Amino acid sequence: EGKGKKRSSLHDFKKTGELMLIKVNKTLEVKTKLLNTTEQCAKRCSRNKGLSFTCKAFAYDRVTKRCHWLSFNSLTNGVRKKQDHAFDLYEKKDYVRNCIIGKGADYKGTISVTKSGIQCQAWNSMIPHEH
Repeated sequence: EGKGKKRSSLHDFKKTGELMLIKVNKTLEVKTKLLNTTEQCAKRCSRNKGLSFTCKAFAYDRVTKRCHWLSFNSLTNGVRKKQDHAFDLYEKKDYVRNCIIGKGADYKGTISVTKSGIQCQAWNSMIPHEH
């Protein structure tokens, strides 16, 4: 059982219904295309296929069946949330998750201080502490 079934690309995304992100910062990038399913949108975002930026989220317009790939998410500065009944927002969990999995080498979240308030050290740095 379960053999031959492919894992859905949508599992890598956190869905928020009836929400769209509006970029206030004009340097943030968006690309749109007509696609029939959210699964197709998710695959392209995960692979960054045909995109000139790293896709962090996408919004799917259920009415026009248009996918909007975003170089930002709801935690990005220069972005505001907008209630919109036509859209569902899908954000890559890696970028909105505030937990570290394993050793944390692939962490892309927003936490940059320790529990006690000390600034985090870059993974590739030996300063101020050795690994």
